[in-house]
Amino acid sequence: MGRESIEEGKLSNPLLVKNIDSESQVYGYGGRGENSGAGNEQQSGTFSSSATTMVVLSSLVAVSGSYVFGSAVGYSSPARSGVMDDLGLTVAEYSVFGSILTIGAMIGAVVSGRIADYIGRRGLMFSSSKVAWWAELGRLLVGCGMGLLSYVVPIYIAEITPKNLRGGFTTVHQFMICCGVSLTYLIGAFLNWRALALIGTVPCVIQILGLFFIPESPRWLAKIGQEKKCEDALQNLRGKNADISQEKSEIRDYTETLKRLSEASILDLFQRRYVYSLIVGVGLMVLQQFGGVNGIAFYASTIFISAGFSDSIGTLAMVAVQIPMTGLGVILMDKSGRRPLLLVSSTGTCLGCLLVGLSFLLQNLQQWKQVTPILALVGVLVFTGSFSLGMGGIPWVIMSEIFPINMKGSAGSLVTLVSWLGSWIVSYAFNFLMDWNSAGTFFMFSCVSGVTILFVAKLVPETKGRTLEEIQTSMNRFSEKR
Repeated sequence: MGRESIEEGKLSNPLLVKNIDSESQVYGYGGRGENSGAGNEQQSGTFSSSATTMVVLSSLVAVSGSYVFGSAVGYSSPARSGVMDDLGLTVAEYSVFGSILTIGAMIGAVVSGRIADYIGRRGLMFSSSKVAWWAELGRLLVGCGMGLLSYVVPIYIAEITPKNLRGGFTTVHQFMICCGVSLTYLIGAFLNWRALALIGTVPCVIQILGLFFIPESPRWLAKIGQEKKCEDALQNLRGKNADISQEKSEIRDYTETLKRLSEASILDLFQRRYVYSLIVGVGLMVLQQFGGVNGIAFYASTIFISAGFSDSIGTLAMVAVQIPMTGLGVILMDKSGRRPLLLVSSTGTCLGCLLVGLSFLLQNLQQWKQVTPILALVGVLVFTGSFSLGMGGIPWVIMSEIFPINMKGSAGSLVTLVSWLGSWIVSYAFNFLMDWNSAGTFFMFSCVSGVTILFVAKLVPETKGRTLEEIQTSMNRFSEKR
């Protein structure tokens, strides 16, 4: 590694940038060259790219927090009538109650990256779970926990899983969020809002207990100089008999290169070498949120009632669509790739919002009165299913892949903050927008999804089947050329 390339911010290790045919070579996490030995070496490399029990356990413990995330997001819709009646809240006051969750999440997002760099990925998840456990202190604190978890869970999973499984495993984060939202909708149809809040503490306890049995991220351990612990954690994750020499070498070489660079600050993100990663990461989060997902998730029952449809039937239909479509996205993530799923997903959300907007427009014009409720339901279900397929989880997967480890703290905080700021704006303004013009609201969301299609087609890279080091190096080089 030449000194000049390091000073220019280029990570020039040939091991990290060599072209690997991921379709024909499924070896270790870091891949193996075509001259690698056959027999025992190849067999051990293949084994290290499989999902070991520890990888599965660690991922499940991590995504227990994702379920809490989802249940908190889904809480506003079924609890709306009970909270407003029992506490005597107006629409404006309930908008504050619903959106204050995202204010807490923004606070958590601001500090999440730095905390994760100092105390580790596992340590941050432990802190987040304890915040969420004290849910009676209010949705603000729950939101803080969500802000921390929304950063650390996808980062942790991306750093512990083999490259050929990373997309699918990271998307389980979104799947569990979806389960949290859906089951909260379902349970909220039968329980009051206080009981619903208490049930949300169960996965917090599961995560707190599970964190004692899983390893820390090997990449974070390497970053702080704990080489022996890094090796032990990597061996634990890949299996007792797995050959981890190739992956360990890549992590060590890449980390050594990054150590020669200055410690990253939030301002360093705006250097030219990181501009491509920043545009992709922030852009996807902005488009994800301003496509209207949290307006629909927070106030689904309000949408159905406004459209003249049964809110309970509509909510149950959403549950029936969300979970299988998210599961399908998890399965397809490492088969079809990130970009195709994003394009299909954003096309579907564009169509779904267009149908809902058309339903409200026809309702305002007093046309097709018997059809408009069905049209609204179909539109919401198309949006929900399409979002669950790709736009819900893939932006978080890509965010966890495109920034080098010396920038992940600052970048993760910024991207997560942008996501939650957008979420707050949409969730707070949604009720007012619906009062202003219901059709116009969904036509705006549809236009944002249209912009998303163009953004993905022109700017978002395909990261399927590549190591984190290869992805980050190629993106940095692209920025330098630009």
